[in-house]
Amino acid sequence: MNNSIPSIRILPADMGVAPAGVAEGGKFIETLQQSMDQVEGAQGGAATQVAQMLNGKGADLHSAMIAVEKADLSFQLMMQVRNKIVQAYQTISSMQF
Repeated sequence: MNNSIPSIRILPADMGVAPAGVAEGGKFIETLQQSMDQVEGAQGGAATQVAQMLNGKGADLHSAMIAVEKADLSFQLMMQVRNKIVQAYQTISSMQF
């Protein structure tokens, strides 16, 4: 006999009350969004430098390669941050309350 009871999750917004940790959570999300924007900007800058180099419009090979490596490193760092966030979520979700 399968006796599954669906879980009910009440979000702070549903209760009409802002919890004490909302300001800190907002700062975390804001910082994370800024970091993702910086990674996206680095990737766009690298693509621009490569395109300029291929078109012969001033960008040399060394600066294009440096821009590509910076974009790659920043993307790898963002992926590691994402992995840590997912790992933390999985750890918290598996806790017994």
